[in-house]
Amino acid sequence: MLVTCPSCGTTLFLKGDHIEQAGEQGVMHDAPLLFRAGDSIELGRKTLQILGHARYSYGRGFWDEYCGVSQTGVTSWISVDEGDVVEQTRIPAEQTPRARPPFKPGETLTLKDSTYTVTEVEQAECIALRGQFDEELRVGETYRFVNASTDGFRLLSGEFWGENEAWYEGRWHDPFGVKVLKQT
Repeated sequence: MLVTCPSCGTTLFLKGDHIEQAGEQGVMHDAPLLFRAGDSIELGRKTLQILGHARYSYGRGFWDEYCGVSQTGVTSWISVDEGDVVEQTRIPAEQTPRARPPFKPGETLTLKDSTYTVTEVEQAECIALRGQFDEELRVGETYRFVNASTDGFRLLSGEFWGENEAWYEGRWHDPFGVKVLKQT
């Protein structure tokens, strides 16, 4: 688990019974937020406890990603970019698309008999971290990513760094439908 100390800004990896320093938490500039790490939110039919907040820069702007956990213990990633909200869960490695970069807008990808159209291909850098995460994130780490959509409300995303990859699937939500149940 990855956590950041709210007092000193140090990011720590908790591995079993020991702790390793992972780096600094970065600078999280003030910006309007729908919710924060520590809040409980209702998103669609799910209630999620928001554990962590990561900010990514893609050059001309940034977006916020939140690590949340449902009441059943399932981890979700909620991305908020210019008011758009999408919730995604990680796809198990044996079920991911077999496609690898480079990708081009308009290209199609297949997952579980659904065809997704590539809408965005970018590179991003993690610029700030707050709270807890279920995977190792590092300020300064860069990722290549691809977003592909289908049916107007479903999203398929792939992230690539070094020889690693992670795929996520999810759905778009109306930002006005996000309900903060408990604020910190």
